[in-house]
Amino acid sequence: MKFSAATTARGGEAAKSASDELALLEFFLTSDDFAACAQRAVDWLGEQGEVEQALCVAIVNDPDRLFGIAGWNVPADQVADYSIGIADATGALGRAIHGEKIILIPDSNGAAPSAFHGKPFHALPLRSQGDERSVGLLLVVANELPKDARWAARVLGEKLARLRSGQVFAEGRFGRERTLASEASLLHSLINAVTDPILLTDPEGKLIIANTRAERLFIAREDDNEGRRRAIALNNMLFSSALAAQEIAHEGGRREVPLVDPSEGFDLLFELLSSTVNDPHTGAPCVVSILRNVTDLGRASEELRENYRKLRIAQAEVRAERHRLDLIIDSVADPILVTDAVGDIVLMNAPAEKLFTVQLGSSREAKARVRANDAHFSSFVSNLLFSGSDRRHRGDIGLVDPASGAILPVEAVTGKILSENGELTAVVTILHDRTEQLEKAKLYEQLRDASKELEQKVQSATGELAHQNELLRRQALQLEQASSMKSQFLANMSHEFRTPLNAILGYTHMLLAGVNGALSPAQRRNLARVDSNSKHLLLIINEILDITRIEAGRMPVNPSEFRLGALVAEVMSELEPIITRSQLTVTTDVDGDVPTLFSDRQKIKQIVLNLLSNALKFTHRGSVTIAARHDRATRIVSIAVTDTGIGIDPKDHARVFEDFQQVDTSTTRQYMGTGLGLSICRRLAEMLGGKITLESAIGKGSTFTLHVPRRTRPRPRR
Repeated sequence: MKFSAATTARGGEAAKSASDELALLEFFLTSDDFAACAQRAVDWLGEQGEVEQALCVAIVNDPDRLFGIAGWNVPADQVADYSIGIADATGALGRAIHGEKIILIPDSNGAAPSAFHGKPFHALPLRSQGDERSVGLLLVVANELPKDARWAARVLGEKLARLRSGQVFAEGRFGRERTLASEASLLHSLINAVTDPILLTDPEGKLIIANTRAERLFIAREDDNEGRRRAIALNNMLFSSALAAQEIAHEGGRREVPLVDPSEGFDLLFELLSSTVNDPHTGAPCVVSILRNVTDLGRASEELRENYRKLRIAQAEVRAERHRLDLIIDSVADPILVTDAVGDIVLMNAPAEKLFTVQLGSSREAKARVRANDAHFSSFVSNLLFSGSDRRHRGDIGLVDPASGAILPVEAVTGKILSENGELTAVVTILHDRTEQLEKAKLYEQLRDASKELEQKVQSATGELAHQNELLRRQALQLEQASSMKSQFLANMSHEFRTPLNAILGYTHMLLAGVNGALSPAQRRNLARVDSNSKHLLLIINEILDITRIEAGRMPVNPSEFRLGALVAEVMSELEPIITRSQLTVTTDVDGDVPTLFSDRQKIKQIVLNLLSNALKFTHRGSVTIAARHDRATRIVSIAVTDTGIGIDPKDHARVFEDFQQVDTSTTRQYMGTGLGLSICRRLAEMLGGKITLESAIGKGSTFTLHVPRRTRPRPRR
């Protein structure tokens, strides 16, 4: 894996942050002053540039009260004057003192420092790990709390807790030993809090001190497997080699070091920041190294270079395509123009340049003719741009020859070029000279004049027939208009009915739900009847709307892949309450070799649902069966709904599929309905390229069978 030098440049800011953290840790190790440590921490936090103000408050002499001991961008007198009793702190500030979480305190908090001028601030508890009580709070005003603030609060809490416990003030040899042990423990805790690997080695790379992150890369345990041991050995060799190369080159600062993840085996790239220090006891030189993980930056740089390479290849291909396009259009005799999405000409061939480009030495009249040609062409293209979804357009343009001023009979054939998202990118126009076509039109005019006398004789002989045909045509037009007005009336009235009907259903549902209080049994029963009849009326209106949509050719067909068995199970599930009330035996028999259908699933479901509902409606006892079969020879799928109901007389078989027709048309008929269900099913089946057949006799039940092709082609919408 290779990485560029740009990777190290991008990690410079992160490396500076790590160096600043080490500087703060070194100060904590060398200082035993309570207030100095707090002041250094808030100053360090303010220098990071993401904090507006900071105030450190802590327990000094009174264990039940917090006093201001250090501040950044806060006047010294206000730092000294600020104090708050631990028992008196309530609300968000009280939770911050007694808890472990960082809390955002609004400006309305009564305990806010006056120096914050009513701004919201974050309260970070200062405590040592394992302590039950905080030694103070770090109050920070910032739009968004930076990560550096959390880290600073953690290490400052450790330091202040140790100073508070009196470990650094121990006297005598044993006290100094405890102090050294405490400081060593603090150092270990602090460097382990850093997310980057930190190492202290001799100049040859022999490890002296390492934090937890570094131990994972460079120290092998006894229970590690052989693969992990080899990876760690390789990491130590690569690290030592990097230190040696840096020493030989006499360069400090940064160097990239490739390492291996001992656990996963992935290649890693680190930025090495090293500096040489002397051991204060022995004077021997040591090397402090920080490793910053820049693997993701290296991969991003590689991807950027690869994308740039692909871009250059694509640009070369575009130039080659443009060259081929120029050769093609220049070889065409007719003028060709390409315009952009706003109508500006971006490309034209040589014949088009003669019409739309001013030539050198052209007269004033020729220039005016070129401008006129350009205006006429722009108007023609604008009409195409505003023509809606039409991708091609053909029409005449009034152009003139710029040199002679002769009128050119030109026919323009224009087409839109759309992107993958359907957006207009360009318009291509071909101009065709219609001179020959106009000459043919003149010859045709002469032929028409010569045959006019014969036509008059034929018209005289067939006048009566034409008169009768005209009467028939007018009658047909009137019938068509009447049918259209009927469909429009039904659609309008259905929409008008649905608006108040939906309101009735809504208010009925609210009353049944007890929105206005409890209902008596009689009231609930009557409202239930209103709800049932309203839903029935809504079903009738929806059927009328379906009929009008089908008649108007506005019912779309949306084919998709689906399993017929799942559709039948879905229909059975939706009619489960009706099947239970009917106490009929309803079974399904879907043949296992029925393939996946490519058709309009919703329309097939609507047909099967209607056929099954009719079977349950007209069957008082017995059974209902849904069976599906596939004819491999014709590739037709048949779905049959068979019942043992009242049956239908053969002479009425055709009539049941007509609009608003039922076998029993009397006002006292037993079975109510609009007579639209089977009519809609028949029309839907025909839209899918299929049909519905009926086998029935009085008292012997009925079998309605839907026959549809396994694959349905989408029909264009009118």
